Amino acid sequence: MTSRPDFAAHDDSSCRSRRHARAQYLIVADERSLAELELALVALPICASGRVFIEVPDASWIGTLQAPPRMSVTWLDRSVRRGEVGSAELCRPGQAMTRAAIAYADEVLCDDDACETNVTLLAGYVATADIVEHLTTRRGIDRESITVTEALSHYV
Repeated sequence: MTSRPDFAAHDDSSCRSRRHARAQYLIVADERSLAELELALVALPICASGRVFIEVPDASWIGTLQAPPRMSVTWLDRSVRRGEVGSAELCRPGQAMTRAAIAYADEVLCDDDACETNVTLLAGYVATADIVEHLTTRRGIDRESITVTEALSHYV
C-alpha cells in the first residue's frame, strides 16, 4: 500500500479529549484483500470514525473484524444484489462496493477543510479507479488522502 496516514499522533488520552480533532475514514475492500483490511483496521486510532465496506461473493465470506468503536462495518454480499438499476443482471465484482462508497461519500463525508478525510481502497482496478475519480473530481478530496494498493498506485 502507498502513503499511509500518520496515526502516531494519537494516544488514549488525546483521543478521549473533547477538543481532539477527529478524522473521518472510508475503507473499501473485497474478498481478495481481507488480510490487508485487517492490517489497515489495526493501524487506525481508537478515535477513528467512519465506514468500512467489504464486498464478498456470498454470505459464507462474512466474518467478524476488529474495528474501532466508531467505525461501522458493512458486508456487501454480491449473491443477493443486482447489477445496473432496473436490470436483472447479477452484481459484478466491485459494483456493490463502488455504489456503497460513492453513496457514503456523497451523504456523509465532510466538505469542510476542518475535517480530515482518509480513504483506503483495497479493491480491484475498476472499483478503485471509479471511486478515486468520484472522490477527487466530484467531492474535491485530495488524491494524497486516498491510499490504494501498491499494485494500483501508478494507475489511479
